[in-house]
This record gives sequence, C-alpha cells and structure tokens, in this order.
Amino acid sequence: MPGAIIQKNPKLEAVYDILIDDGGRFKYILCKVYDPEKPEDSKIIVRGMKTADFHSDIYDELDTQLEEYGLVCECLGGGKIYHDSSSKEIEVYGKSQGYGPANHALTVDILKKKYCDYVGITWKEG
Repeated sequence: MPGAIIQKNPKLEAVYDILIDDGGRFKYILCKVYDPEKPEDSKIIVRGMKTADFHSDIYDELDTQLEEYGLVCECLGGGKIYHDSSSKEIEVYGKSQGYGPANHALTVDILKKKYCDYVGITWKEG
C-alpha cells in the first residue's frame, strides 16, 4: 500500500548490529537474529571478542542474552578479525571449525556501517 508506514520490530531494533573488541586479533561469529513470534523479522549481526577461546563461547553468551529479550539466534559461520583502531583498519579472515566459514564479504559490509571513518576494512579467504 503506497504511503504505508513500515513498523520495525522493537526487539530487533534493540540489538546492536556489531559488538567487537576495540583492538587485537580475535574470533568472531556472524549470526541471524529473529523473533520466533515473527520469524520473517530478522537481522544479521557480528560479535567478536578476545576473551573467547572458541567461537561457541561467543555464541553461547549471545544466545543467553537474546533469550532474555525473547529472541533467537542462528550462527551463520565464524572466522577471525584483526582490529587496529589506531590505524583504523580491520581485516576479516579464517573460519570456525565448529560453525564453518562466515560470509566475510557480508561481515565487512556490516562493519563498514559502524566504522565508516576507517581507511580499510577488508577480508580474505582462508
């Protein structure tokens, strides 16, 4: 319908698209988050942290947090990020042994929205 107002799901709007550490080399996961009451409402998010020994550590923490808000997540794969905030560069690469490789090109697109002032956000396979 022309002129219709599209309402966004407030539960999903409350979830940050990106939460990664400010610097260093660390594991990350790419996840689809959705409301089980409205599965057609979803978003893709990136999570990464130096304290995670395994990609599943990141997923378990995220899953627990989202359950509190009535949301569900599905891991789409993982990899590693090298983040140098002083030189404003991010490199995405690698894969998760448990979840398989994430779509690094999609991850980079999401990162570019938050880090739009960075000089380089790149990815490589392997």
